[in-house]
Amino acid sequence: MSTVESMSTTERFLQYVAFDTQSVRESTTAPSAEKELALAAFLVDELKALGVEDARIGEGGVVYGSIPATPGCEANPAIGFIAHMDTSPDAPGANARPQIVRYDGGDVTLNVEKDIVFSVGQFPDILKYKGQDVIFTDGTTLLGADDKAGIAEIMQMVAWIKTHPEVPHARLCIGFTPDEEVARGTENFDIPLFGAAYAYTFDGGEIGTLESENFNAGTALVTIRGVGVHPGLSKGKMVNSVRYAARLIDRLPIDQAPETTEGHEGFLHPNMAKGTVVESVVRILVRDHNRALYEEKKAFLVKLVDEMSAEFPEAKFSLEIKDSYENMKPYLDKAPKVLEIVRAAYRACGMEPQEEPIRGGTDGARLSVRGLPCPNVFTGGMNFHGVYECIPVKSLDKGAEVAVMLAKKSAEVTSLQ
Repeated sequence: MSTVESMSTTERFLQYVAFDTQSVRESTTAPSAEKELALAAFLVDELKALGVEDARIGEGGVVYGSIPATPGCEANPAIGFIAHMDTSPDAPGANARPQIVRYDGGDVTLNVEKDIVFSVGQFPDILKYKGQDVIFTDGTTLLGADDKAGIAEIMQMVAWIKTHPEVPHARLCIGFTPDEEVARGTENFDIPLFGAAYAYTFDGGEIGTLESENFNAGTALVTIRGVGVHPGLSKGKMVNSVRYAARLIDRLPIDQAPETTEGHEGFLHPNMAKGTVVESVVRILVRDHNRALYEEKKAFLVKLVDEMSAEFPEAKFSLEIKDSYENMKPYLDKAPKVLEIVRAAYRACGMEPQEEPIRGGTDGARLSVRGLPCPNVFTGGMNFHGVYECIPVKSLDKGAEVAVMLAKKSAEVTSLQ
């Protein structure tokens, strides 16, 4: 058996996090960062080494591959497995230094030199994994479990299937996308080329969670223009756009912030502000599971900018809002069997699915809207998009087990009706 076939899920994961694949919000290229293609090429080579002969990089950097159905399953609906290659631009991604720690229930010193500590008080959910091996960062970068853990779990499934040719299954379609973190993961995703009738993204949170609804999401950009004058000669003349940006942020409702909401509650999140006296820009994420409440939040921003324009005519305010993705729930409700299949897979792996809303989005949301039903399976990771990101090894292995079980169960699925 070759090395690529016998690797553990953790070994695969540690390979992938060595690649810096941070996507770029401001980019207009596809993918948004050329460095994402390095991991794409690596994955194509690995897929081919595992016997996935049609593995290739498609338009925009999307990786595709498939494993033919076994005899007798050719007419079964093809099943898809999807994860994304990029990491979030919200924290440093280059030179990740993962470390595996047997977690003893206390705080974890991630970096002695920089005095960076993973605090149980701040992240109490880690206590559920006492006594387990957990992969942490060194406190200076994110880990990349979002979503290289998903890639590792899918690749482990591919390796298992290729070394167990006696196991029946439908056609298995594999897809790895760039730029999910900047809401562009599926803009070049070719569903007919992918070939699946239904699919699952492996891009979720802690072990056992299953997600079939997500935020309706948009991004608002408020631009404020002021007047620049030498500060020593500016009385009655200067209009400092930075001060008006601060006023705008202060008027956002604190009870609709990420740090004060949970579950199905939406939020308005100012996650970037930059500027000078002459011009400032504030980026605000708009999120809500309920479509009507999402539209209300957008209307609130329109009203707020109008009010500030009237109150402060000396500054010039403008607002642009772009919708990013929809809640996938109404679309998955039309394909209930897709959820029934994955629930059965969880139970076959010894877990009762913990169904909860995604406080974010996935490639599966956009694909579901486009006609490819695509719920979200856990990866096992925690604290995504920051330097305290981590993932228990057992959770990583369990995600791979679910992927294998979904492949097995595809042999039983003769119809999605």
